Amino acid sequence: MTQEAGATWFLQARPVPLLSSPSRLRVVAALHITDIESAINWWRERRPSPDGITACAEVLALAEVYALMVYYHESSCDEESMPAAARDAWLAWYASMPDAPCIAICSTSQGDAVCKGCGRTFEEVQHWTAMTPGEKRATWRRITQEGTAWRFNRYAERATADAAASDGAGSAPAA
Repeated sequence: MTQEAGATWFLQARPVPLLSSPSRLRVVAALHITDIESAINWWRERRPSPDGITACAEVLALAEVYALMVYYHESSCDEESMPAAARDAWLAWYASMPDAPCIAICSTSQGDAVCKGCGRTFEEVQHWTAMTPGEKRATWRRITQEGTAWRFNRYAERATADAAASDGAGSAPAA
């Protein structure tokens, strides 16, 4: 896409070397439009409009990103170069989400390339703590869309119970 003034953060995902293997490539994560929508709605609930017309600064920052994504027919935007106010608002929403999809049944430790429990690849499991928020959200999006991991069928109740328990404790365990 052409980069116009004020919209330079729309960058297509680009291949970069994986942390564990320089010969393999992965795509740098971009924030999906549904995450921008979710962040807007989270902020609207957190800081509702006092008069039904105005919006808080976080909603306005995210709405600008969202509007440009819709205008340019983009489904994702670059997490690193989006406007600071929008990135900060998105990161605040992101912090309210569960961190890792782990359900403590990791088949990658048994040699599987993809974990049967959570659906992450071996590289994603190994490098989860080094991944950016955008990379983590891209992984969450992929495993949710695939829906084949045990967390989405056999152990869905366990994952829900674990999430509820970690919400009460104030932080989710990282895997």
